Amino acid sequence: MIHFNISLFIVSVLAGGIACISGFGIGSLVTPLLAFKVGTSVAVAGVSIAHFLGTALRFWLWKKYINRKVLLSFGLTSALGGLIGALFHNIFQNIILTDIFGCLLVFAGFMGLTGLSENWRFRGAVAWGAGALSGIFGGLVGNQGGIRSAAMFGFDLKGKEFVATATGIALAVDTARMPVYCFMQWKDIQSIWPLIAVASAGVLIGTEIGVRVMGKIPENLFKRFVSGVILLIGVFILLHR
Repeated sequence: MIHFNISLFIVSVLAGGIACISGFGIGSLVTPLLAFKVGTSVAVAGVSIAHFLGTALRFWLWKKYINRKVLLSFGLTSALGGLIGALFHNIFQNIILTDIFGCLLVFAGFMGLTGLSENWRFRGAVAWGAGALSGIFGGLVGNQGGIRSAAMFGFDLKGKEFVATATGIALAVDTARMPVYCFMQWKDIQSIWPLIAVASAGVLIGTEIGVRVMGKIPENLFKRFVSGVILLIGVFILLHR
């Protein structure tokens, strides 16, 4: 048990740091590891608490860089979609859905690394629709961050603005979906509270480290970095489903 706790802590620190740079990563990295111990459904619910705490801290640190226009269009529908996805998580969560999700991340990461995503531009109804779809899909599989950040390539945002806005959206999504998970699976969450505490501590420490690293990444390399993370997490999901 102690070896698993150490592994969970290390992965959570790494996930918190990556999330502070790319705007996502906590659910994508911590959930699969915890799922080996407690099952996917319980892991998704438990990690939502660590995710909320890390996202709240990241929001506080980056809030002045938030793009309000993107937050109030793409972000609102993303939060609503995340709530809908969370409600149906236990019904539709399956391997096929996870495979599709992983393939989408690999595709989005490839598009970003090659620069092809520069042609994506979301405005008006398209922005609202992209937010809703990424929210629903992310809520269903419990890992919304990667698909949300991929969709956000459709907006012309600089590095800190990208992370801050993604964080603001993630916090809105967490506020919408975490009560659903807690209401539906409260007994399961209580049974793994020591693991949730370990993950939460790791995520918060990783977030503090990530803040310092973020400031050292050149603006012209930022989107390539995020794209690389998206692609790697997509591959990770496909290999560890």
